[in-house]
Amino acid sequence: MKKEVQLSKEFKNQAAKSIFAICFFVLTYLIILLLALVLTGLSVAGGFSLIALKPNFLTIALGIGLASLGILIVAFLLKFIFKSHKADRSHLIEIKESQEPELFQMIRDLVLEVGTTFPKKVYLSSEVNAAVFYDSSFWSMFLPIKKNLQIGLGLVNTVTKEELRAILAHEFGHFSQRTMKVGSYVYNVNQVIFNMLYDNESYDNLIQKWASISGYFSIFVILAVKINQGIQWILRKLYGVVNKSYMALSREMEFHADEIAASVTGYEPLKKSLLRMPLADNSFSNVLSYYNTKVSENIMSENIYNDQSSVIHFLAETNNLPFTNGLPDIAIEEQSKFDKSKLGIKDQWASHPSTNDRIERLEKTGFLSPGHADMPANELFKDITALQKQLTNKVFENVSYPEDTMVMPSDQFIEEYKQQVQLNSFAKIYNGYYDNKNPIFDLNGNPAESKIDFNELYSDEKVDLVYSSIALQNDMETLKNIANKSFPIKSFDYDGFRYERKDADSLIEKLKSELDIINARIEKNDSDIYHHFTEIETRLNKPQLLKSIYNDFFTFDKIFDTKYDLYIKLLNGLQFVNVSTPFDQIASNLNCINPIERELKQEIHLLMSDPVLATEITQDIRHSLEEYTSKEWEYFNGANYLDGNLNILYTAMHNYAFLLSRKYFLMKKALLTYQEELMKNHTTPVVTENFA
Repeated sequence: MKKEVQLSKEFKNQAAKSIFAICFFVLTYLIILLLALVLTGLSVAGGFSLIALKPNFLTIALGIGLASLGILIVAFLLKFIFKSHKADRSHLIEIKESQEPELFQMIRDLVLEVGTTFPKKVYLSSEVNAAVFYDSSFWSMFLPIKKNLQIGLGLVNTVTKEELRAILAHEFGHFSQRTMKVGSYVYNVNQVIFNMLYDNESYDNLIQKWASISGYFSIFVILAVKINQGIQWILRKLYGVVNKSYMALSREMEFHADEIAASVTGYEPLKKSLLRMPLADNSFSNVLSYYNTKVSENIMSENIYNDQSSVIHFLAETNNLPFTNGLPDIAIEEQSKFDKSKLGIKDQWASHPSTNDRIERLEKTGFLSPGHADMPANELFKDITALQKQLTNKVFENVSYPEDTMVMPSDQFIEEYKQQVQLNSFAKIYNGYYDNKNPIFDLNGNPAESKIDFNELYSDEKVDLVYSSIALQNDMETLKNIANKSFPIKSFDYDGFRYERKDADSLIEKLKSELDIINARIEKNDSDIYHHFTEIETRLNKPQLLKSIYNDFFTFDKIFDTKYDLYIKLLNGLQFVNVSTPFDQIASNLNCINPIERELKQEIHLLMSDPVLATEITQDIRHSLEEYTSKEWEYFNGANYLDGNLNILYTAMHNYAFLLSRKYFLMKKALLTYQEELMKNHTTPVVTENFA
């Protein structure tokens, strides 16, 4: 039997707050509903009285319209009762116990240990995820609902058997009848409230059809809509209170489900899987993104899970991560080593706690793992390869390829993927120093008084300076939002101390001084780097190219924002296309963007002839840019948008932004590659570490 898990005091407090908030909401709703019923009675009586007073077409139309006023409002308030949510199963594969007996035995054991019911059905999906789901409606709060279990092969592929047990125990912990009734009830009520406030498409269609029957009806429809908007305004204010309390409870539910999982397997398996999930999810996304670029070549994956594993191993080896049971182990320090923020803000709208908070609570449970031998979770399945290929085909079945597809073997994929990563990243010798920063210094500044070793220029200490600067800038921006009340919080933590909102401005000034000191140190280091490599260049009797390369980069850096602003201005100038706009205003708006378009076309011509981008402009990109710049396009014919022409505009805009950013990256990479070549050709041996 699992170890006893008690509900925390905080869980009980948040549950009580959620129940109080919902009761307050329900009370307000019932008052509004009662008033709506009274209005309905009066409007129906008034409608019949009007017709009886003088029966003719006008009074009949007005009478029916008046009678419908209250009915439309009541229908709005009660429509959620008839709304049901059916989970989309098109991407899932159902499996039976006869197909996967070992997996089902694990589930049966977990159900007994956690103290819940066996899932109605078990499905496999492609994702890096596991979940319990069910079809829900208003009546789900009162009737017992059988839940379904969904297990993602992208998750199975990246965890061990014990880690999968912990993850599934967590999911079952959410629906333990003894512990989670309150959370489940609050969830369903919250769904009902959401439906009433935001899920109104069917209702809107209904009233539009009613209004289209007669112009007299439309008068009362407009009035009903105005009243409904007033009701929504009231309910939305209350919904904020309800949802905030539910999110707080949801976070406690996550902690509690984690504790249940730890009581079954010990805390270590869940901790390991939580730390590995970002890498697993990122690797899976990278695989899908890669094949998205191959659609025009009619290429799909043979097995996306083999590809995912290859990417995980490549990234883990690149970062010198240790392996256990064929999977990388990630320390919590590794995951957060680039996060230098000291600002602590409790996100009241987050449904899940942070990974760090979850791990801290897990470790406090003290539940230790049995310590027996583990194995990859894939080995639970009879024929995991067949299932992986089946889900792979399901992922690609809805992709529209120009011609018949070709399958790319996994070994070919990983070789091409590595080449792609290499082309789009900087050399390891730089230790990540340039990954999120650009060189900034005075080219004509004086060199350092003493010679500085290469390893010191790119040491962990110098990299920490870069990420400390980034964190300070982000923290200052957040503090500005706190000070001007864009973030509705009254207090926050910084570097272990508690502050009030009124302290934000003074703290910003303090951080600005810190940032100036750090940025000065970074600029000094950048200057030392430059002089270090110019000295090597001189020793090698090389042409003095480095200064010219830096100068070209700095020149482009100065004009980049102005050029990119063209894209932003045009994007903002076209926002009216996405909303209802009067015809005359559309014509006026399109005239306003004409000068921006003319300038954009000039810049596109420059990019298309730029030698830096010679290998980057694909046939598709060139075709879209040439088509756009070939003539003046019309986007509106006086009554309708010309969607085909708008698509040509948007495609060209996005390609322009891509090529501009790509040029920036390539110029930066060329600079760093030249420095790398200087290092390789340097006659004096220079000791370098194999940085992550």
